[in-house]
Amino acid sequence: MSGPLIVTAELGAADFAWLDEQRRAYFPSERNRLPAHLTLFHALPPSLESEVRHRLADVATSAPPHASISGLINLGRGTAYRVHAPELEAMRASLAEAFHGMLTAQDGAGWRPHVTIQNKVAPEEARRLRERLEREFRPRPLAIAGVALHEYVGGPWRPLGRWAFRGPS
Repeated sequence: MSGPLIVTAELGAADFAWLDEQRRAYFPSERNRLPAHLTLFHALPPSLESEVRHRLADVATSAPPHASISGLINLGRGTAYRVHAPELEAMRASLAEAFHGMLTAQDGAGWRPHVTIQNKVAPEEARRLRERLEREFRPRPLAIAGVALHEYVGGPWRPLGRWAFRGPS
């Protein structure tokens, strides 16, 4: 193992399909190397793999966190859906505390949960999409099915493990 570790929240099947369809439609195809995802940590040190696996297995014993898509986010050169998920935020904060001193500046600077559906386009193109989506937007529930661990391998991610939430809903 040599690449940084990435931790994501696993989206429910129907929500994943909807978001991934939008990502394929709006993300420049030559730059879209990943399916739709909700990143919890962007780059944990590979040396933490065993501990991360243990902690993810532990959090997965709880009930699936409640979440919703609450709006759109302007990424400047892209567009994302804002995710409102206080229980998931608390889980992530607990993990961040456990990994204190090992977080990158990006992962240590706080978390703004979102699912990116467009990036690396001209700001005007991003603005047009965001305005169109805002006219049609209605908040909606978002199913969080579990957590997953990946290794960054120069663009794509190599899956290392998945843990489904299994506590009572």
